[in-house]
Amino acid sequence: LLFMGWAQEGSMSYSQEMDDEYEKLIRRMNPPRVVIGNESCKNATVIQVDSVNRHGILLEVVQVLTDLNLVITKAYISSDGGWFMDVFNVTDQDGSRITDEAILDYIQKSLGPDSSCFGRSVGVISSTAYTSIELIGRDRPGLLSELSAVLSHLKCNVVNAEVWTHNTRAAAVMHITDQETSYAITDPTRLARVKELLCNVLGGSSRSREAKTQVTHVTTHTERRLHQMLFEDRDYERVGDREDEDERQRPNVSVVNWYDKDYSVVTIRCKDRPKL
Repeated sequence: LLFMGWAQEGSMSYSQEMDDEYEKLIRRMNPPRVVIGNESCKNATVIQVDSVNRHGILLEVVQVLTDLNLVITKAYISSDGGWFMDVFNVTDQDGSRITDEAILDYIQKSLGPDSSCFGRSVGVISSTAYTSIELIGRDRPGLLSELSAVLSHLKCNVVNAEVWTHNTRAAAVMHITDQETSYAITDPTRLARVKELLCNVLGGSSRSREAKTQVTHVTTHTERRLHQMLFEDRDYERVGDREDEDERQRPNVSVVNWYDKDYSVVTIRCKDRPKL
């Protein structure tokens, strides 16, 4: 039984390695093509990306653009026969075309043939430089200050942090290091203590949902992970007496199956906001 288990695991690992090598070969033979122009549209910079299609590739392209704080004003997404073509109209935060050569060069390198973007798993980042802490609990004034004070008391540096709040709930992803070494914290006892004290700070009244903390050295793309955390926490559920809210202000989502074309059409109408 042990031998069979090892054989199956070894076979699975070998198969995954073969798939990875095959994907690399296809990509080398058909590298992504990126065209960036400011001539075809007077109000936006047009970015066109052509590449071999695979699951998650659209998300990776969008993450590169949103990490640069670019505003996507219009997008055309199409795929057929194992290929995809995306066209994005983007501006900076002031609504102007992108003219900074450093940013244009970064986009070209991040999405072009020499990028690592198209060769990684969707949104997964592995780091030994810091420890990632995921937190979710009841929102209240001063919460972030209290969390920072606890980490400082435990001799932890906060490298960076991002916090989202919605419907009285708060979710945060914090990257921390050891105060003395400036490296990731790996001691299980110390991490358990950090987790315990942060959870105590996040804990609310008995009426609120439970607080949760998670410590990891592997994290997804921060904003995507925050969305997942709040979704899992069911932050979208309505609280209080809000039934009289104007129906026109609520998001409208419809799904229609087009069986003759073998795909579904998802239509979303809602208020716009950055990085939606």
